[in-house]
Amino acid sequence: MIEGEIWHGGDLATAQALFPDAPAPWVDLSTGINPLPYPLPSLPAALWQRLPGATEEAALLAAARAAYRVPESAGIVAAPGTQILIDLLPRLVAAGPVAVLGPTYAEHAQAWAKAGAEVRPVTDPDQAGEARSIVLVNPNNPDGRVVSRQGLAAMAARCAARGGLLVVDEAFADFTPEVSILPELPPATLVLRSFGKTYGLAGLRLGFAICDPALTSALRAAMGPWAVAGPALHIGATALADSLWLAQAGAARAADAARLDALLAPHGRIVGGTALFRLLETGGAPALFAHLGRHGLYLRRFQNNVRWLRFGLPGQASEWTRLEAALAGFATSGPGPA
Repeated sequence: MIEGEIWHGGDLATAQALFPDAPAPWVDLSTGINPLPYPLPSLPAALWQRLPGATEEAALLAAARAAYRVPESAGIVAAPGTQILIDLLPRLVAAGPVAVLGPTYAEHAQAWAKAGAEVRPVTDPDQAGEARSIVLVNPNNPDGRVVSRQGLAAMAARCAARGGLLVVDEAFADFTPEVSILPELPPATLVLRSFGKTYGLAGLRLGFAICDPALTSALRAAMGPWAVAGPALHIGATALADSLWLAQAGAARAADAARLDALLAPHGRIVGGTALFRLLETGGAPALFAHLGRHGLYLRRFQNNVRWLRFGLPGQASEWTRLEAALAGFATSGPGPA
């Protein structure tokens, strides 16, 4: 790893370098991406042959408005993934101290720091002090912490009074819409939504920002024309309108998360998570990471806490079998859940 580098899930090149003798294929449990993706619809050839059209973009935004319960007064903009929105935001809003509620997705703090803002990492909203803006992930990655709607509204009011912005990254809220600040959306609030995680299509690169129309217009202008590819517009509109699939996938992934908790419980403390990932705390985390890596199962480690390991969900039955067997082997040969 490079010094100062932010670790991300899904980096199988690093997994292969760390464990060159691991059996193939790898079971990548290092991400919070749904392992059973939305079934891809057939795509008209024209989507690959021409520039994305305004009609297709309007259809996607209409589907997103309905799926995310976006109020009519709010603006919404689509982007090729939420990462570009995270990077653009600090360049478009008022400067000032920014409190980032963590530990959480590290790209938020880095984006504000790159823009020259004073970034204040905090572990509780009450520690935000005089920060002009506040950034949080809700439910949080990696521990699943949820800030109530009332708490979010209070933070939004504080940011509005200081001329700042409350940024709520709801990348993992699709299966638990009750935790979302939408449809209320108080003033001085921006919500980020990620398509690829819930729908298992991270390679599609699709995300949304929901906020005051003036700010969504600024984001759209900063990205330029044709920001989202035509196939992504089509697939996103189809999937976001499929409420039955979302409900069935949510129930299935919640059952998978409970199954994973039962497998991990003998090895440490389940700190929390969402329906797409679980966070384990154990003094044996480095040894468990290495043991599973040697068996071709890759986990998410954390620079800020060596006792944490995040487990994504296995998808196929064969992947569950490999995880169960490897964990059983660690239970008989490795350290306990100290």
